[in-house]
Amino acid sequence: METRPQDQPPVIEIKNLDVFFGHGESANQVVKSVNLNINPGETVALIGESGSGKSVTALSILQLLPYPLAAHSDTSSIRFQGVELVNEKESVLRKIRGNQISMIFQEPMTSLNPLHTVGKQIVEVLTLHKGLNKTLAKKRAIELLDLVKIPDPQGRFDSYPHQLSGGQRQRVMIAMALANDPKVLIADEPTTAVDVTVQAQLLELLAELQQRIGMSILFITHDLRVVKKIAQRVYVMKSGEIVESGTTDSVFSTPTHEYTKRLLSSQPSGTPDAIASDAKTLVAIKDVKVWFPIKRGIFRKTIGHIKAVDEVSFDIKEGETVGLVGESGSGKSSLGQAILRLISCEGSIHFQDQELNSLSLKELRPFRRLIQVVFQDPFGSLSPRMTIGQIVGEGLNLLENIQDAENAVDQALTEVGLDVSMKNRYPHEFSGGQRQRIAIARALILKPKLIILDEPTSALDLSIQSQIIELLRSLQRKYSMSYLFISHDLNVIRALCHQIIVMKDGKFVETGSSQEIFEQSKNAYTRALIDASIDIVTSNTDQP
Repeated sequence: METRPQDQPPVIEIKNLDVFFGHGESANQVVKSVNLNINPGETVALIGESGSGKSVTALSILQLLPYPLAAHSDTSSIRFQGVELVNEKESVLRKIRGNQISMIFQEPMTSLNPLHTVGKQIVEVLTLHKGLNKTLAKKRAIELLDLVKIPDPQGRFDSYPHQLSGGQRQRVMIAMALANDPKVLIADEPTTAVDVTVQAQLLELLAELQQRIGMSILFITHDLRVVKKIAQRVYVMKSGEIVESGTTDSVFSTPTHEYTKRLLSSQPSGTPDAIASDAKTLVAIKDVKVWFPIKRGIFRKTIGHIKAVDEVSFDIKEGETVGLVGESGSGKSSLGQAILRLISCEGSIHFQDQELNSLSLKELRPFRRLIQVVFQDPFGSLSPRMTIGQIVGEGLNLLENIQDAENAVDQALTEVGLDVSMKNRYPHEFSGGQRQRIAIARALILKPKLIILDEPTSALDLSIQSQIIELLRSLQRKYSMSYLFISHDLNVIRALCHQIIVMKDGKFVETGSSQEIFEQSKNAYTRALIDASIDIVTSNTDQP
């Protein structure tokens, strides 16, 4: 890892930064006396758990906080190349935002406009900031898509965000951020929700582009596994304060603060409980296909199919956890949705001696209680207009219509480790880990036989991941539920799953027990996934 020369003045210099939300006595201080420097051409990592104040600090640099709801103290200072940004005129800030300081956000699907093609959105950046005409802007946009290694950049220019994988959407965000050759790039959790191979590719891409453009990077993350690959210096943030800083090597090898030590030691661990030797088969999947038609022309003629799931078969036993792993676009989520009958499929889905694929929606209704789902993004899957009590009890009222629903809600919240007094609050009042517990409670309240967990820990802090894994283990122990656990994180899969299925391009490339897959796999694709995961973990957690 190259060390940047520090004989030049910092490109970003933050001094005594305070951020308050609210006014008067009710004001809440979320950032407290933060001091942080970024040197020219340097990558600095700002790390800490969710809610520590990382993103608020980053948004302060660009003065993008919800002013006047947010406020800085009189001593707060943020200087970019000597220019004071705090309370600067909007006309000056507009020339800096996107031009000299760009930002990549965590979730590209919500950052990109779903109504416009990715090419149009990059063109908009170029015409707005550089004044290029549409012809030149399109040419440059295609060059940028090629620069960030989007396959077939000319063809993808006219694609919409939903037509790209998660990794490709993040590459589009990087292309937009680099369109104007910025001096500073703020990357806010850019690799959190992508699989390990894409994560490694994005980190290499950022390092390569940094060398080419000579920009500085502020890399914000809660995942310490990626920091050592990209950053020269690290700032550790907790409850709005910087509790430790230094070179990446020194912070990782000899951390001094207890919080830093705890972050470094947080890894999913343990193994699942053994299933009963006489456990019956709960779900039998045979020759399931999910094909999406490709339509072209005025008459929308079908010219081919995207084979999201292509004739796959497997079983899940009572009390067993089956892990489904693979890169983005491999067909994992499509298979989960097919089992839930949320999308159409061909083949056999046999559940408790009943063929689900032959049932009408009305006949399927009683089985909805027995098969539940927990999604990746609990904030997106929980209604912002309903209280937690209403959300958890909704399925009970729709499918069971029992008298004592309130007590059932209380019990479900207690079982996932939440206080009953929280049930009158709304989703935005909870942390990411708490929202995921709420999503689990919503599934648990119906006492299902099978829960499909679709990337339930990918966007969570490592310490919260460990808590959710232990919670799932304890619930499985208590109720003998089965899980289909969909994930790209092999460390989580290893800690929770009895059997593992590796999926690529809609097909199963390897199946076996956790031990067989991790220790005896001969498949090149499986080994690549495992090696990418191990490389990130071991290279970033070497410490006494």
